[in-house]
Amino acid sequence: MKLREYLKNSGNISTPAYYFDTDVFEKRIDFVKGELPDIPLTFSIKANPFLLSRLPQNLRHVEVCSPGELKICKFYGIQGSRIIYSGVNKEIEDVTEAIEYGVDIATAESILHVELEQEAAYKAGKQQKVILRLTSGNQFGMSEEDILSILGNQEKYPNLDIYGIHYYSGTQKKKRQIDRDFEKLDAVLTLFKEETGFVPKLVEMGPGFPVDYFNPPYDETEETTLKENKETILAFAEKHPLGIEMGRYLAAPCGTFASRVKDIKNNSDTNYIVCDGGIHHLKYHGQTMAMQIPEMEILNVSTESRPYCICGSLCTVADVLVREVELSVVSRNDVILFHRCGAYSVTEGSALFLSRKMPEVYLYNEATGLEKMRSFVDAADINRKE
Repeated sequence: MKLREYLKNSGNISTPAYYFDTDVFEKRIDFVKGELPDIPLTFSIKANPFLLSRLPQNLRHVEVCSPGELKICKFYGIQGSRIIYSGVNKEIEDVTEAIEYGVDIATAESILHVELEQEAAYKAGKQQKVILRLTSGNQFGMSEEDILSILGNQEKYPNLDIYGIHYYSGTQKKKRQIDRDFEKLDAVLTLFKEETGFVPKLVEMGPGFPVDYFNPPYDETEETTLKENKETILAFAEKHPLGIEMGRYLAAPCGTFASRVKDIKNNSDTNYIVCDGGIHHLKYHGQTMAMQIPEMEILNVSTESRPYCICGSLCTVADVLVREVELSVVSRNDVILFHRCGAYSVTEGSALFLSRKMPEVYLYNEATGLEKMRSFVDAADINRKE
């Protein structure tokens, strides 16, 4: 049975806890590869590193952005040949570790990064592939001028293969924004070739496809989004060696967060639910003041309904998950399932606030069932002196 069915039929759901359906994760990857079969696909593990333990083979790379994420890759035995090592802040120790592990490609976000890669590669006696990140107008990446300087002085970096260009300008983008990104990249690559003769072997691009958290039909909408952008992507790929990286778009559909009702009260004509999960556990991009309703359900047998305000356990009035939603009449210890939270909720939440326990984490697939990945973590042990 599928994860949602499993949870509905389970008589003992652990809460608060994340449940990630790796069949759904793989299905989304298969869909992308089916639409773009000849374009290498990279998973940005910042979205959900727990999925690394069941990594589909049709992913060409995973992108890591810190020494900690590289450590997770090592733990799961992800070969260096499948890793792109990114990140805006790199020390020589980080670069050296990555090169010694044999990462396939390193990104450089500044001239300093290129110099560090050269130093580490020289000391290791290796050649390292490097892609240069072009800024989209923020702290990430480099200006066109800095990249031109590097491309025009490649003899300074004899241990580096300046392999290509990296570009990412944000998430949840509309088609016109994605079109503009590809137009910009095409123009910049033309400039680089005209000025220095540089022809990339890889253009690693994060398109930032949107995930619709609040408006069904969810999967159909997201699949349509890719299909609407397919012509632009393939046209670019005919001119340049394109690689696509994704995080949210691949991981979001696979996640469910389970939270248990701990208290119910009526204050000022509002029915409040207090549950054991909160805003430090759930991150729905685009949620504003809890006014939107994500895909969710409550596991009970009541046939009556009423409006509720769903709140968490934190000591702040901001800890509201859904401001108003109609639910079947709730009882204490009922379980609420919040779906489509497979990306960023498990990594981006302020889980240490108030020193409450951090949620358990489970993976699920139909073939092997449920696997616990992390037990409850006592945040009090972290929020005090060692």
